[in-house]
Amino acid sequence: QVQLVESGGGLVQPGGSLRLSCALSGRIFSINAMGWYRQAPGKQRELVATITSGGSTNYADSVKDRFTISRDNAWNTVYLQMNSLKPEDTAVYYCNADVQIRVAITRNYWGQGTQVTVSS
Repeated sequence: QVQLVESGGGLVQPGGSLRLSCALSGRIFSINAMGWYRQAPGKQRELVATITSGGSTNYADSVKDRFTISRDNAWNTVYLQMNSLKPEDTAVYYCNADVQIRVAITRNYWGQGTQVTVSS
């Protein structure tokens, strides 16, 4: 089994910054794409950013130029640096990863979520 543990959420004022981390552990052969998603109250879960094993990134238009996704393959960790935060960024943020658990077998996993609240 594979576990994803997120950290770094909290309360921040508009214009502030937060850095989310997501550490993977367990039966991991390799990690393919990793990403962050978010879900605000009453809304569907949406993609925030993804990063491939080679480092290629993709962002939602709403966070481009404000958020940066990165990964540390040695530590099986993905990060989300969030700058210039806005109240509309308030949501539960979820980590996601495509993990190869053995040769030719890949599974998709989710973290438990971490709350980010942007408010004055």
